Amino acid sequence: QVQLQESGPGLVKPSQTLSLTCTVSGGSITANSSYWSWIRQPPGKGLEWIGYIDYSNSTYYSPYLKSRTSISRDTSKNQFTLQLSSVTPEDTAVYYCGRAGSSTDTPNYWGQGTQVTVSS
Repeated sequence: QVQLQESGPGLVKPSQTLSLTCTVSGGSITANSSYWSWIRQPPGKGLEWIGYIDYSNSTYYSPYLKSRTSISRDTSKNQFTLQLSSVTPEDTAVYYCGRAGSSTDTPNYWGQGTQVTVSS
């Protein structure tokens, strides 16, 4: 059973970079055909997909966030990381990491989510 856990600061100042880590257990982030995503849900809004890094270390980002997003991984720790630069209060959301079996599937494994607030 794959388990994912998000970690990172809960409060980020405007214009700074948000950095979150997803620690994976029960499965390798290099396992064939595995896609490791970041998704967020702003207050009162629906889920918004941010991007993914796949088993081969390829990345793909939402075109709406691409200019500010970077997803990387540390295979020695079985973790992958989200960095979102130049944040504004509109980036306040619950951030989730997830695992899918293809580039187009909705994740079938999810972390519990972590609240990130952007405020001075």
